Amino acid sequence: MKYAHLADLHLGSWRDDKMRELSTKAFLTAIDDCVQKQVDFILFAGDLFNTSLPNLDTLKIVTKKLKDLKDKNIPVYAIAGSHDFSPTGKTMIDVLENAGLLINVCKGSVNQENKQLHLGFTVDPKTGTKITGMLGKKGLLDKIYYQNLFLENLEQEQGYKIFMFHTTLSELKPKHLEKIESQPVSFLPKNFHYYAGGHIHHPTKVHQEGYGTLTYPGALFPNNFSELEKYSKGSYFLVTVENDEQKVELVPLEIIKHNSLILNCHRKTPEVISFEILNHFHELDVKESLITIRLTGTLDKGKVSDINFKEVFSQLYSKGAFFIMKNTAQLTSEEFEEIKISHSNPENVEEEIIKEHLQQIKLFDRDSELHLTKSLMRVLNTTKKEGETVTDFQGRVKEEVSKLLNL
Repeated sequence: MKYAHLADLHLGSWRDDKMRELSTKAFLTAIDDCVQKQVDFILFAGDLFNTSLPNLDTLKIVTKKLKDLKDKNIPVYAIAGSHDFSPTGKTMIDVLENAGLLINVCKGSVNQENKQLHLGFTVDPKTGTKITGMLGKKGLLDKIYYQNLFLENLEQEQGYKIFMFHTTLSELKPKHLEKIESQPVSFLPKNFHYYAGGHIHHPTKVHQEGYGTLTYPGALFPNNFSELEKYSKGSYFLVTVENDEQKVELVPLEIIKHNSLILNCHRKTPEVISFEILNHFHELDVKESLITIRLTGTLDKGKVSDINFKEVFSQLYSKGAFFIMKNTAQLTSEEFEEIKISHSNPENVEEEIIKEHLQQIKLFDRDSELHLTKSLMRVLNTTKKEGETVTDFQGRVKEEVSKLLNL
């Protein structure tokens, strides 16, 4: 038996189109790789999308690829991650399951007498593998589910078992995330052969007595600037089981070459920094590569905006770079401009601005105009409700405005 364990792609998390393209390419490449390796099934441990309502173009690509897997008789077993949910609890995972493109293994019921959560197993028809799991929630809100989880039936079930989870486990936290809130491994049911985790974007594999192999495969593609610097690429786990022996292999997923520069700019001028950046990349082949540039320290003189990034980017793109990102959050200047900030809260500042411009057209008295203006701003500041069509949204806003204006 052979299967793949993927997690945390967060499709839609990148704002730039080129980075979104790379994220989508990571999904397609990983699936093609799994097919080529002839896996029996694929696990996705949460956060396939970065939002409950992903971009339609991205959704079309994903559904087509899932349909290809279905046609090849390679099922996808998934759980919803902390980013997959809308405020009302809806998730695209349910939509894809209803379309027959994947199977959500987080299924169960709550005993109304003792409020315990009973999870059931999904059995893979090809291998007989028994899979179950727990959804993920933001802010460790899934903790209550684990506290109320009925463990006996899960732990006593016979056969090869997989438990999928999307939460932070204390024993699996990497050093750089040691301060974030977590919960202990003891919250999970024992006696599973493989624990397929998601949520932590750091590849981790730990064998815990009584629990088997617990893993995080890392993000399928880095989700932000820091992750690009730290990992450069995504990854997933490939699990092979033969003669009761389990082999867990981390598979790197490099879809683009990455060149990183972290430059200490302490006591340097903007001109020197521009020169050093270009000099660093002068002999490097950056064609079709992703470039990240992080600048740190305190400038000798001038401002951060004096660094000629326009020329730097122009030269690197002329050498064929695919995309360039810079980070100057840790770069400071000794030159400061005095900025006067109002001590009023935003609501008071807003009212002061309105009052300053009242009575330019004298259709109402001053107090009536102030009240009407603030009321109109409140009504027009509303957002479209979940499930509300654009037509209904526009109609609702028009109706509320009409009432205010007595139309």
